[in-house]
Amino acid sequence: MTFVSKKQKAITIDREKLHGVDEAIGLAKANATSKFDETIEVAINLGVDPRHADQMVRGVVTLPKGTGKDVRVGVFAKGAKADEAKAAGADVVGAEDLMEIVQGGTIDFDRCIATPDMMGIVGRLGKVLGPKGLMPNPKLGTVTMDVAAAVKAAKGGQVEYRVEKAGIIHSGIGKASFPAEDLRANFDALVDAIVKAKPSGAKGKYVRKLAVSSTMGPGIKIDVAEVAGA
Repeated sequence: MTFVSKKQKAITIDREKLHGVDEAIGLAKANATSKFDETIEVAINLGVDPRHADQMVRGVVTLPKGTGKDVRVGVFAKGAKADEAKAAGADVVGAEDLMEIVQGGTIDFDRCIATPDMMGIVGRLGKVLGPKGLMPNPKLGTVTMDVAAAVKAAKGGQVEYRVEKAGIIHSGIGKASFPAEDLRANFDALVDAIVKAKPSGAKGKYVRKLAVSSTMGPGIKIDVAEVAGA
């Protein structure tokens, strides 16, 4: 017999019902009953096959109300650019020395930024940073000479989204302690960015399913018809 916890028994959500966005966010907040501040997460099922280059969906978006997380930023830069990164609040800054630290298995950052001249060094870390989604990329604004702006963006609520093999994007939109209207603003910003990032190779319905949940809570389905442009 499958064990059912008290928390699971207390959940009365109809998992098949389609909810409005505001209602779904409210239910996700209500079911975030853990002792820690759970993250409110969005799962978006897209009508794409990311195995094809013309159907890849990837980008960055700044959540207007922030993420609620303390994002650690690592920067590969030298000289004046290294000083700019430190002044902007980067947590780890270096060049060859930082490469050696990362090669040794220590990665003390959640986002990685590099100046173009550092990509020869960073390229050697592809097997380490790549699988973790940390490899700097010009298209994502993480290979740039304006390291100060990139660091501030990463610290200020910018998140990266990328479609997985199954055609699903998962992303946090804030903490359960956020006001519902702040979570809605972040939800709209994320979904709008993904809708605008629709690849040329996508055929048929683009946004197929939407759901929101807290870290430990159940998935709550959202009526896709509520989402503009989906």
